[in-house]
Amino acid sequence: MTSGCSSLFRRTRAFVAVGSIAISLAACAEGGGLKPVPPYDPGAYTLGVDDQIRVITYGQDQLTSDFRVDSTGKVAFPLTDGLQAAGLTTTQFADEVRGALEHSRMLRDPKVSVEITAYRMVSVLGEVARPGQYPYQPGMTMLTAVASAGGFTYRSLESRAYVIRQEGEQSVVGKIMPQDYVKPGDVIKIYERHF
Repeated sequence: MTSGCSSLFRRTRAFVAVGSIAISLAACAEGGGLKPVPPYDPGAYTLGVDDQIRVITYGQDQLTSDFRVDSTGKVAFPLTDGLQAAGLTTTQFADEVRGALEHSRMLRDPKVSVEITAYRMVSVLGEVARPGQYPYQPGMTMLTAVASAGGFTYRSLESRAYVIRQEGEQSVVGKIMPQDYVKPGDVIKIYERHF
């Protein structure tokens, strides 16, 4: 091999190596190296901080009102020091309210129901038309979250996204696909396409 060919071969090999590194870094940056986050079942919705709820105590208008789950996960329900709501379903929280009313001897056999009036927010960042926070809706997927944020930009990588999700006491980082369900409180980042 002549010295000219040898030099060309070394430069080509160096260019290919740099190109491979760039492609690998782009794949990592676009979520290629991330594992999927644990799947979310929208039917298993539990209350969390900043959910707005309505507690209905049948036949007791003074004990029927709207509440917000505070930063400690509690609801400031009358005649109590606050009832723990975070982590409970609406049915479980209705049972908590019923138990508190019976314990205080205010009512005998109270009938209570709880409904969600406003859900926690989902944050959508990156390559969307209107990055920001949007109210969670039951059955929301990554694609419908992006639609809430005005849709993808022309530079978006549409096949997957980066997500930070709260799982119990821990934050989990991973990837989410367009058809995957979003969990209330998720922070979703839509990547920019590099190629």
